[in-house]
Amino acid sequence: MTDIPPTTDAPEANGEAGGPPGIRIVRQFIRDVSFENPKAPESLVGDAPAIEMGVELNARGRDDGLFDVELKLTASAKRNGETAFHVEVVNAGLFQVNAPPELMEPMLLIECPRFLFPYSRRLISDLVTEGGFPPLHLDPIDFSAVYAARQQQMAQQGQVGQA
Repeated sequence: MTDIPPTTDAPEANGEAGGPPGIRIVRQFIRDVSFENPKAPESLVGDAPAIEMGVELNARGRDDGLFDVELKLTASAKRNGETAFHVEVVNAGLFQVNAPPELMEPMLLIECPRFLFPYSRRLISDLVTEGGFPPLHLDPIDFSAVYAARQQQMAQQGQVGQA
């Protein structure tokens, strides 16, 4: 769930400082990481497994005016209906965002994940390689499209709830 209203009345925290919208990364960190290779060493031989990817985004305002943004990436590889590996990385960051209220959500759910993605991508590649598989090089993610799809899904759920 996304909870991103401005958390302070300070002008610089909610985009009223008069300057252009901007983002400052205060801290970046790994919140959770997991790699499972349940069928090793048998899963390490054979044809390349089919890989399914998942992306989740979350942003929360904090009492100190900063925002906690999470990027969760998952990859599951299956071969012949059995799991070859499953990897999950939750990379997060504390951000200071200077934006007017109407731009706050897109800044948090599009721009902040763009900063986090390269680190998540490298970590997944390293974990998969250390697990005995060829490196998994993730293609860049269009966070604008992810955000638009999420907005569309929320709008449809709102329409369904009203019908």
